[in-house]
Amino acid sequence: MRITSTAFADGGEIPAVHTCEGRDSAPPLQFSGVPAGARSLVLIVDDPDAPDPAAPKMTWVHWIVYQLAPAAAGLPDGGALPAGARDGLNDWKRIGYGGPCPPVGRHRYFFKLYALDTSLSFAHPPTKAQLEQAMKGHVLAHAELVGTYQRGTRR
Repeated sequence: MRITSTAFADGGEIPAVHTCEGRDSAPPLQFSGVPAGARSLVLIVDDPDAPDPAAPKMTWVHWIVYQLAPAAAGLPDGGALPAGARDGLNDWKRIGYGGPCPPVGRHRYFFKLYALDTSLSFAHPPTKAQLEQAMKGHVLAHAELVGTYQRGTRR
């Protein structure tokens, strides 16, 4: 399984338009190689370098999407969700995408795609911890795309 973006290469810099210094809109994402037995996809975008890459103290969650159809080819520029897909709760305590906005240094942003052998349902938008707990024992495949960003490096 693979996750890619036309906005940045794996290990490359996320364009400012997709950060707090730009439109703060989700980059376009493409998915491929989803296993035949998948019943749903999950996307988790987080930053393990918060607040300072020289002394990280936490992983900051930027975006959670679950209940993506396994046939989904990706998500468009801006991150509009297809029918049936749901947003989880990010670390700003809101749903939807919250782009890179690191207080100091160059941070890494992990776009993690999971293929599950089940569908997930929650009464309220889940946190990353709640989603990961529900995913245990159901992950068929995993793919990762990493982007970086440092404030003040607008492109």
